[in-house]
Amino acid sequence: MTLKSFFDAVSPLKEATWKEIGPLFHRTSLPKQKHFIDANETAHKIAFLESGIVRAYFTNQEGQEYNKQFFVAPSSIGAYTSLLTGSPNLIPQQALTDCIIWTAEYAAITRRYDDFPDLERLARKMAEHYFLEKERKELEIVLLNATERYQLFQAEFPKIEQYIPQYHVASYLGITPIQLSRIRRQSAKK
Repeated sequence: MTLKSFFDAVSPLKEATWKEIGPLFHRTSLPKQKHFIDANETAHKIAFLESGIVRAYFTNQEGQEYNKQFFVAPSSIGAYTSLLTGSPNLIPQQALTDCIIWTAEYAAITRRYDDFPDLERLARKMAEHYFLEKERKELEIVLLNATERYQLFQAEFPKIEQYIPQYHVASYLGITPIQLSRIRRQSAKK
């Protein structure tokens, strides 16, 4: 999926809008294990994930990492809270596979909202999507047991387990790798 087709699937952009913002994006690689944004950096860029898998995670005071989200291409990535507030990022985003991304300066995009209402509509729809996704995940972690969360994970991210270590999946589900192994064994027996 191209950057333009990704945007158009969320909210179609007029040709004049695309001509204005398309050149703002630059294609680059994000190698496995590298960060798109790290902790305590102030975010300035957004990106379209053309290929690969990126995780968003946080680290507690004991140094334990917890995966908050996986972004599987095609997707957008960026430290939204840091972009909006100008404060340091608390949730790093790291490539779990080699990735191809298209980056743009966030301020360069937002400066064009008044002149291109369809661009602002696109940004609103993307923000709404991530808000709904965040709320859904918060409810799942409280209301569903680990097996149900794993089943939903498999439906949402089919085949991702082929590319990332099991401990990343367990962290995302809020369980230990041993618990995940048990759930996988029980699921295989059914």
